[in-house]
Amino acid sequence: MMDDYERFEKECKKIRKENDNILNEFKEYLIQKGLKLKTVNNHVSNVDFYINEFLLYEDAIKAKDGVDEIGMFLGYWFIKKAMWSSPAQIKSNAASLKKFYTFMNEKGRIKREDLDCLKERIKEDMPEWIATMKRYDNPSITNMAKVWGLEDFDYD
Repeated sequence: MMDDYERFEKECKKIRKENDNILNEFKEYLIQKGLKLKTVNNHVSNVDFYINEFLLYEDAIKAKDGVDEIGMFLGYWFIKKAMWSSPAQIKSNAASLKKFYTFMNEKGRIKREDLDCLKERIKEDMPEWIATMKRYDNPSITNMAKVWGLEDFDYD
């Protein structure tokens, strides 16, 4: 009998295999769009991190179902977990994820309205994600509640 962790690992392994195929298709899609190989590889690397690390970190979320997770990823998880996170990297990841989910929409794997919501979320929340990243990197801010914009939250 499998325990929950074994089931989770089995599901993640299955999703990673699916993700390999999706990433290969995405790479070909970007090449067909005429992007330079260095740019293609950057986008694929960013998306790989999102779908194979973030989406599988605590739950087994398929790439097509990860379209709604962008805020948690760029506004919190990426900042905390990726040692290379920076304002430029947040923007780079946002660009890659927009391209990826545009590809997913064109392939019929996500709805147009989900893609539109992702793009709107990035547009609206990018300034706050960048500000959070800057606060996170600011050594003079020692209260983590201030980093995440929770300084006015009453914990009692």
